[in-house]
Amino acid sequence: MARNRGPVVRRSRRLGMALDPKSERQLDRRPYAPGQHGKTQRPRKMLGYALQVREKQRARFMYDVLERQFRNYYKRAARMPGVVGDNLLSLLERRLDNVVFRLGFAVSRRQARQVVNHGHVQVNGSKVDIPSYLTTPGDVIEIREGSRDHGGIRLALEAPVLPASPGWLEQSAADFRGRVLSEPTKEDLEQTQINAQLIVELYSR
Repeated sequence: MARNRGPVVRRSRRLGMALDPKSERQLDRRPYAPGQHGKTQRPRKMLGYALQVREKQRARFMYDVLERQFRNYYKRAARMPGVVGDNLLSLLERRLDNVVFRLGFAVSRRQARQVVNHGHVQVNGSKVDIPSYLTTPGDVIEIREGSRDHGGIRLALEAPVLPASPGWLEQSAADFRGRVLSEPTKEDLEQTQINAQLIVELYSR
C-alpha cells in the first residue's frame, strides 16, 4: 500500500504547519525552515503559482493523501453542486481516518490511519479497514469491543489533542463511539486552516 513516507517534522517545518503532536512541539522550538541555513535564511515571499502549490501540499500532507488520490478528490468535488473548494475539503474531512482522529480515538491522522488499517474500527456494526472510506450523515463509528484496551486508543482518549469534536460529529468517549451528524459546515471547513480557493485556482490553470 502506497503511503507518504519521510520525516514528518521536517515536512511540517517546510510547510509551516504541524502534521502531528511531535511536529507541533518542534515548530514551537524551531519556527523556521529546515536545513543548514534555515535559521538565518530570509523567508521567501510566495506569490501566484508557488503559493497555490504550497497550499495544495499543505492539504495533501495534512490528510495524508497521495498526489493522484488528491487529484481524484478534486475531480469529484468539481462534479458536485456547490463551491468546489468547500466540496473538496468536505470530502477530505469525511474520510474515515480523519473522522477517527476528529472523534479523539487517535492523536494524529497517521495514527488514525493505522487504527483503521489494523481493523480496530467498525462503521454501522461492520468492520471497515479502508482509511479512505467516505462517511455519510447517520454513520456510527466505533472502536471494536476487542480493541478497546488498545494502548494508543486509550492514551488518545485520556489525553485528547483536540479541544472537542467538531459540530458535525457526536462523540461518546465512554462507549468508544461516535456518530456523523451531518456534512461539515462552511464554519467547520474554515477551521481546517486550508485555503481551498488557492487549490481550485491551481487545478483550474
